Amino acid sequence: MKKCYVIDTNVLLHSPNAIFTFNEHTVIIPEVVLEELDRFKSESNERGANSREVSRIIDTLRTTGNLLEGVALNEHGGRLQIETNHLDTKIPANWPRSKPDNRILQVCKGLAEADHFTVLVSRDTNMRVKAAILNIQAEDFRNEKVASIEEQYTGRGTIYTSSEVMNAFHQSDSNSIDPASLFAYNEATHSLIAAPLETNQFFLIRSTDNDRHTALGRFNGEKLVHLRYHKHNPFGVVPRNIGQIFMQECLMMSASEAPLVIIKGPAGTAKTFYALAVGLYQHFDCRPRDYNHILICRPNVPMDEDIGYLPGSEADKVSPFMRGIRDNLFTLMNGSSIDDAKELAQAEDTVQLLFDRHVIQTEALAFQRGRSLQKYWVILDEMQNSTPRQAKGVITRPGLGTKIILLGDPAQIDHPYLDSQSNGLVFASEKMRGSKLCFQVTLQHDECERSPLAAEAALRL
Repeated sequence: MKKCYVIDTNVLLHSPNAIFTFNEHTVIIPEVVLEELDRFKSESNERGANSREVSRIIDTLRTTGNLLEGVALNEHGGRLQIETNHLDTKIPANWPRSKPDNRILQVCKGLAEADHFTVLVSRDTNMRVKAAILNIQAEDFRNEKVASIEEQYTGRGTIYTSSEVMNAFHQSDSNSIDPASLFAYNEATHSLIAAPLETNQFFLIRSTDNDRHTALGRFNGEKLVHLRYHKHNPFGVVPRNIGQIFMQECLMMSASEAPLVIIKGPAGTAKTFYALAVGLYQHFDCRPRDYNHILICRPNVPMDEDIGYLPGSEADKVSPFMRGIRDNLFTLMNGSSIDDAKELAQAEDTVQLLFDRHVIQTEALAFQRGRSLQKYWVILDEMQNSTPRQAKGVITRPGLGTKIILLGDPAQIDHPYLDSQSNGLVFASEKMRGSKLCFQVTLQHDECERSPLAAEAALRL
């Protein structure tokens, strides 16, 4: 049965190509949506860019026929139609007709009363609730959604093999394990099965004969190999748990081998701290120097939308949103145990010097569009607040010698139209899964190392 999908403005602002994802069905855009898009088209952020893109798409389709009667979208019979009717359709008297959301709901109700199978597509939860009041079917835009947070790729796992294989693996760092000798535990049948392996996935290897006999390794696409950097201490930082060992491994790899690293995990697991530590190590301690600058971006919602109205230079505008970065740098430069006033002042001066000499640069994520970065160590922090389109935009920016590091916690999202299944961090993670150029690690709640209180809160709250 063909359906009429009425598209809310927020869907198009999130994904300009959304109108092409409904196959053989009819896509309805109420005229009030066009008016709302027009309000955003002058903005310089991603919302403005998406608004302009939608307008261009609709203008192109306009040349193929009459938008009020409907124009073809694809070879499957899908059509796009601009809806200006149903002005007399009744909705609750206390819902102002002048409000765009209510006009969209009025169109939905009018189509339903005309015996059309109508579905409202909106990323606004309150809009979907109001649709239910009118007995209108409503759903979120799911085209860019990935699996639930419990089922998302973690980049790590636990596998089993015999003590004989383990002993041979331990004899030399050049030894490897054939995948045929590796097994995974099936909780449903309580038995060992052939291990499912993803390229660049990290593993804790356990012996089937002795549970205390363990090793760490990585599947390189052909065999399980030893970790190369687990004994390193970049910028004096020592990994405290298995998750941090895995994280250090993929951060220490060269940009040619691991140009993209995606690290997920709760607060306190040292994601940003470790990315900064390895970046500073690569810049100051390695020769020849692989990276000329450390670039840090954060897609904070207020920053991307209102940064143009803040006083000062670009650096001044971004600075309030980078205080967490400065806290981590302060700890890296002088440790967390200093209490002498002179030493504290010296630590602050050292951190400031990194910014003054442009060793570390901070920018808004919105400013990365169109750039081509050469020999940059790029840290994209709090990427759970980015959209899939933003994530794609920054991942495609690096030139030769640039390493991109995506960090974030999918459970802590501030963006009004994103959730744990639709943000740029998890979208990039799932789409890049199995790529030879992408390494991923998800840190766990019990790997929080910030403080005993932070570790307890991460587990309880």
